[in-house]
This record gives sequence, structure tokens and C-alpha cells, in this order.
Amino acid sequence: MRHRRAVPNDTLYNEQWHYPHIRLPEAWDITTGNPNVIVAVIDSGILADHPDFQGKLVQGYDMISNASNAGDGDGVDSNPEDPGDRGLGDGSSSFHGTHVAGTVAAATNNNAGVAGVAWQSRIMPMRVLGLEGGTSFDLIQAILYAAGLENASGQVPTQRADVINMSLGGGGFSSSEASAITAARDAGVIIVAAAGNSGSANQEYPASYDGVVSVAAVNQSNVRTSYSNFGQSIDVTAPGGDLDEDADGNGTPDGVLSTIGNDRESSTTYGYRYYQGTSMSSPHVAGVAALMKSVAPNMTPAEFDRVLIEGRISDDLGVEGRDSDFGYGLINAMKAVNTAQELASGTLAPLPTQLQISPATIDFGLTQSQQNFNLANSGGGTLNVTSVTESVNWLSVTNNSSNTNNLGSYTATADRSLLAPGDHTTNITIQSSLGQNLVAVNIRISSTIFSASSGTLFALLGDPDTGNTIFQENLVTPSDGTYSLTFNSVPTGEYQLFIGSDMDNDGFICDAGEACGAYPTLNLTENLPVTADTQVDINVSFDQSRFFNQLGANTFKGFSYKEKNKEVRK
Repeated sequence: MRHRRAVPNDTLYNEQWHYPHIRLPEAWDITTGNPNVIVAVIDSGILADHPDFQGKLVQGYDMISNASNAGDGDGVDSNPEDPGDRGLGDGSSSFHGTHVAGTVAAATNNNAGVAGVAWQSRIMPMRVLGLEGGTSFDLIQAILYAAGLENASGQVPTQRADVINMSLGGGGFSSSEASAITAARDAGVIIVAAAGNSGSANQEYPASYDGVVSVAAVNQSNVRTSYSNFGQSIDVTAPGGDLDEDADGNGTPDGVLSTIGNDRESSTTYGYRYYQGTSMSSPHVAGVAALMKSVAPNMTPAEFDRVLIEGRISDDLGVEGRDSDFGYGLINAMKAVNTAQELASGTLAPLPTQLQISPATIDFGLTQSQQNFNLANSGGGTLNVTSVTESVNWLSVTNNSSNTNNLGSYTATADRSLLAPGDHTTNITIQSSLGQNLVAVNIRISSTIFSASSGTLFALLGDPDTGNTIFQENLVTPSDGTYSLTFNSVPTGEYQLFIGSDMDNDGFICDAGEACGAYPTLNLTENLPVTADTQVDINVSFDQSRFFNQLGANTFKGFSYKEKNKEVRK
């Protein structure tokens, strides 16, 4: 059987692996959102002139009360435009709220850029994060404004938001914040927040308040990312990206691709970049909630909570049922909109027992030898798995779970040394109380020995105060996929390290499409202290930035270089 799936024609959609990962194309066959459904993005503001936001915004507000923190010359006003925070190590701004808003509802099917989760819905940009972050007071006012409630600005929107997304947080419980969230929920607003990026069980707020859907992050292999928080407050997971991986082997990092701007030059240009974080996973869930509201406009926050707890809108991961790593599992957009249809029609029935296998197919590709898969009961009743077997000598399966019903995590391991060059396929047979299921397994053995190489790279050690490049090293030939980097006779001090390629030979690394990395990461550059005889082991992951007019000479410049041992400037 083959089924139609709505696939948008946006030019970068094929790089948004995170959408098929939560079954959005199937959901889009039912709904792509509704202009009457509004998602408030409480964040750093918005780049309103970005091409992917044209016709997508409703009136928002800048709630930053401290003018010096606001960075736009004034305090609270009706303009939520993001003036930039210069928060990236290369001197440009993060435009965090713009990236988050693009995931929620970027203009879609417009033959340009990226797609949004609920592409027909609209965005209410709320600015609370400035140069130094945001205060609890300002956050409370933004929540109240978005919910159409009285707030310090003295203004309320013409139409309140249906969903609030907060890709922000910090430590410390605030009873005032909790009260604002309760008031917003009572007004009918579904509230979603990022769980936090400390990679710990620490409770961060607002995600950990009662009534807030706390979203953790998984990578493309459905493994909780190393940065994602976990613990008893986690409700659900969504793709958050992992810039250190390329699981699908497409040559780009497994980050979440969305809208962004670049203000390193005199004027801001608009484009796209990969980010990672629970800040990226949260808007996936907020967007799915907006799709549900498009189908079931009367759905309440309590009803959303109910269907999440019952497993009707997610795929169980980890141990059976709710757990501290994944909450109630990975959000599933198709299941969510189907459930919303049942809510709207009043036909929400008890869930039948159902074996869920995730992923449904195991593909080791050319290089991998291990893949995890998960068995879960995505319905009601009791499900028992009696056996999980393989029929070839090169494949083995290990049960990682102690669940008495044999549900949970399994690992499939391939012994490549037993296989001849070529394509090989087999099945893993799962026998359960519902009968037999087969999981297809694919592997490819190449007769070619690959030499891992990114070509010639240029390593630049720069002065973080002046931007001048002090030392340059040309990295030409890797050994076992690793480049060796040595700077000799470096004076004591602090430096920034950037490494990248110059594929177009224009004298600049880090142009759009070129490899670009920094210490410790490109998006969170830190100074590298150098003392006597400093020796540091450094792993650098690369990012490829996406901008309109990518072929234009002045679209996105990195660092210029000259011949080795000559002066290099930023």
C-alpha cells in the first residue's frame, strides 16, 4: 500500500530530517494549521523582515523593562524586533527567537527556505531575552499578555495565543511565575517549554512548573542527547539536534535547521542555520499542539495533558510507559492530529493494544555496526513479547530492558567481517501476543577503503579583543581521519580558534557551504587560554551556515587569510 503525504516544496526542506522523524508529512495530509491558531514565541524577539515570516506574524510585544538589557534604546514597547545580542563567537548574533519561531510556523510551500511545523498558523513574537538574558518579571508579563490577561504594559492582544512556547529557563522556583502559568492555562492556553541543556536531572523553570509541557531532546537515532535535561519533570521529547553527529550520512550535521539572521556586516542578512538544544525540541511540540488546535479548536490544556499521558500523541521510548529520559515518548504529529479529530467529534475511544517498533527499519549503511530499536505498547491492555530472533550469523540482538513483558530497548549488532562486499538484507522476527512482526535490516559492505578527509583546512588562532588572526596553520593531510594541529611559540594569553575550508579560494573561510568550526563549538565560542607548554586535545565539529544568495561574494564572510606566516586579519 502507498499513501499520499504532503511534502512542501521549500528548497531546504530535505535537510529538515526532524520533520519526517515525528511523522509530520502524514499529519500535513490532515491539516497544515490554521491562521486563527496563534502560537506565542516568548524569546529574544523576531526578525520580522525575514522572508519566511511574511504574512505570518500577529502583534507581539517587547516586555524587556531594562533599557540597557533590551539593547534597542528603550524599554517596554510594542515592537518585538530582535536587535541582536552579538552572542555568537564570530561577532554575529544568535537571533534565538527567530530560529525557534521558524520551527513553529515558518512560511511553507513557497519554493524557498525551510518549512514550519504548523505552517498555516501564525506567530505572536514576545521579546523577554535581551543582552543579559531575561528577568522573571518580564517573563510573567509576556505570559499574561500572550494569554490576553492584564499585564504591566497596559495592553492586551486582539486575539490571545492558543499555545505558548518558551525556549528559555533557569534555576529557582517562582510562585509568581507559577501563578501566571496557572492563569494562562485557565484562560485556555497550552504552555510548552524547553527542559534545559545542563544534561542533568536539575529542575529548570518554567519547564518544571505544574501545567507546563516540559520537552527534552533526542537525536536522529532517538537517543536522548548529552545536553538534554532529564528527570521526573520531563513530559515528552522531540528532535533537538546533535551537531556532533551525521547519522544519515548526508554530509551535514544533525542539527535542527531553521530561520536565522547574520548581522556581522553593516546590514542584517536573512538565512538559515543548524542549532541544537531543547530550545529546538520545544517548538516542535508547540507546533504539533497548534496542528491539534487547528482540528479541535476547543481542545483544552487539560485534554492535551490527558492524551499525552495516555500515549495517544507520542511514541514510547526507553522503558515501558513514562520514564525520566523521554517522558511519555517522542511526539508523533500524525497520531496527534488523528487524536484531535477524535476529540473534535467526541469519538475518542479506548486505545487498542498495539506493538510499536521504533525505528521500523534498521539500516547500518556503509559504516555503522550497531543500531538501537525500541519495542513498546502504544495502546491499552497488556502486550507480551515472547521472542526477538535473527536468522543470520552476522547479526545479533541484545535485550537491554528488564521489563517483564520484554518491552523496551534492544540493540542490533552487525559483524561486518563476516560479509562480502555488496548489499545484504535480513529480518528480525518479533513474536508477541499479537502475532508476528518483521523488522527489515539492511547493510552495505564496500570494497573501497575510504580515507576520511575534509580536504585542506585552515586553522586560525586569533585575538578575541581585536579580531586579528595571530597564527595560521594549514592542515592538508589527515591521518585516520584526524588532522594534527600544532602552533609553536605562542605567547601566553587567551585566543580564539577557528578552523574551516575555503572551497572557492576567495581568501575567506566559513563562507556558506564551507566547513566551519571553532573551539569548543561554533555557536558557543570560548577563549582558549595558553600558558607555558600548553598542550590541549581538541575535537572540532563543523557547521554549514545557510543564507539566501549563498553564491553572493558578500553574503557570509568568515576569516581572511594570506600566505602562511604572514599577517592574517578578520
